[in-house]
Amino acid sequence: MTTGADTSRLSPLTSPLLGQARHGFFTREGGVSTGPYASLNCSMRSGDTPENLMENRRRVAGHFGVVPDSLLGVTQVHGPQVITAQAPWAPGSGAQADALVTNQPDLAISVITADCAPVLFSTTDGTIVGAAHAGWRGALAGVLEATLAAMLHLGGQASAIHAVVGPCIAQESYETAEDMHSAILAGDRQAATFFAPGHRVGHYQFDLAGWCVFRLQRAGIGRAVTLGMDTLPDTQRFFSHRRRTLAGGGPIGHQISAIAPRRAA
Repeated sequence: MTTGADTSRLSPLTSPLLGQARHGFFTREGGVSTGPYASLNCSMRSGDTPENLMENRRRVAGHFGVVPDSLLGVTQVHGPQVITAQAPWAPGSGAQADALVTNQPDLAISVITADCAPVLFSTTDGTIVGAAHAGWRGALAGVLEATLAAMLHLGGQASAIHAVVGPCIAQESYETAEDMHSAILAGDRQAATFFAPGHRVGHYQFDLAGWCVFRLQRAGIGRAVTLGMDTLPDTQRFFSHRRRTLAGGGPIGHQISAIAPRRAA
């Protein structure tokens, strides 16, 4: 399928673990947005112009060889809900959820992040895929396990499903206070190993990516790994909510991570 989109400047990160599926953890590079949204901002709920957002998303859709309306996302709410996508919906009209799964090769499913963990899933043959947005609240609520379960419902087997945690805020950058530490441990005592002493008294450094991998392994997934990339210090490639907060606030863009089932030969 020809989309006419200019994809030449896109710089998605990929993993051989998802090699059978078309996928990419896209950076902020390769779009048309300007200012704090420069340049591949794909958040429909940002203050970016609709024209720039549509062009950015058109370029990502073109990378997968699908029409723009077939690049699907949801209204992310930091919960465990998962949508099974079988047909396109209008951009920006996705239901409230934090993950999608599909077995339709003419669809690409996506999540947006700016420090939270984007997690892409695929069966080893690439025919069933998933995408999840995992902040600490969503991960604690079970969004990763729910995504795995939704893929099983489509016919996958847990031992034949792989997952990759993409660029997110790393432990060295993710300082947390006691309230978050207590909330996570109240729901998952085994998460204690993913907290290290903080740089300040009464604070902790949290390994979000490691905890996501652990939860998937505990759920019985075949393999789960992390790309090991920190969004906060890499200003050129990644948007970061924590970086924006430390700088005093203001508008922010979000990068997109997307995956599509392999097409039959």
